[in-house]
Amino acid sequence: MTATASSGGVLDLGATAQRRSRLRVRSPLLLVVCMAIGLLFVALGIGAPWVAPHDPNHLDLVHRLRPPAWQAKGTSKNVLGTDQLGRDTLSRLMYGARISLLVVVISIPFAMVLGSTLGLAAGWFGGWASRILMALVDIQLALPGILLAVMLASIFKPSLRNVVIVLVVFLWAGFARLVRGETVSVVERDFIVAARASGASSARIMLSHILPNVLNPIIILATLNIATVILAEASLSFLGVGISQSSISWGLMIAEGRSLLATAWWLVAAPGVAIVLVALVGNMFGDWLRDALDPRLRNVR
Repeated sequence: MTATASSGGVLDLGATAQRRSRLRVRSPLLLVVCMAIGLLFVALGIGAPWVAPHDPNHLDLVHRLRPPAWQAKGTSKNVLGTDQLGRDTLSRLMYGARISLLVVVISIPFAMVLGSTLGLAAGWFGGWASRILMALVDIQLALPGILLAVMLASIFKPSLRNVVIVLVVFLWAGFARLVRGETVSVVERDFIVAARASGASSARIMLSHILPNVLNPIIILATLNIATVILAEASLSFLGVGISQSSISWGLMIAEGRSLLATAWWLVAAPGVAIVLVALVGNMFGDWLRDALDPRLRNVR
């Protein structure tokens, strides 16, 4: 019985290793596809003022609710159709990418720095600092994320700055918990003991010895949070507590088009597909990066 169980375990491990090996064989192609889609959205967002076919706020009531070009009554002038005010959907989609990607570029680094700094200090010093931090982290993680974000966003006026603040408050706990756990596992290693014996300061040990050893998990978590930030910003804007109504974001586009879903489906489908694609790219790139940087997976043959 034991021999059978052992052989079964070996077979399971072998199958897992084989699947991981096949995944790594495909991973360069996966990376190329993810990077291509991601760079396409970045290029469209940055170059929107130059490549957008129309002014995203130009009203053309004569041609309102024009369908996409491949449908009857659609024209190549408005490839993805127009909204209820005659504004070009493709142009608004490009300008909306700027807001969504800008939120990602600002909020994730701020949350990463804040959470990593607190987690590093708590893991190194321990004691009451670690207990207080983990209590705050547990309280925040116990609350539903979107509920906490909506509650904080409703306190402030809708704006890009306030959305970034809300997302930083929402994300920092994950980084703090991860870094604190990784730091606790590193501080007892021989090279840290040697650094202490040599008289190195706490700041030098944390920055020069501990941080490089916990940097990979931080980067992986940051990439995995891309999808979370995109979806959170879209959700807040959809609920009316995110980006101001005068701006353009994918969440606002969905909110404006939901009442016309039966007759003008493209108003919701276009930003919805964009959100799904960017979220998938973020998750897939994060998974690829985790497999690439994890030595346990990298050494599987």
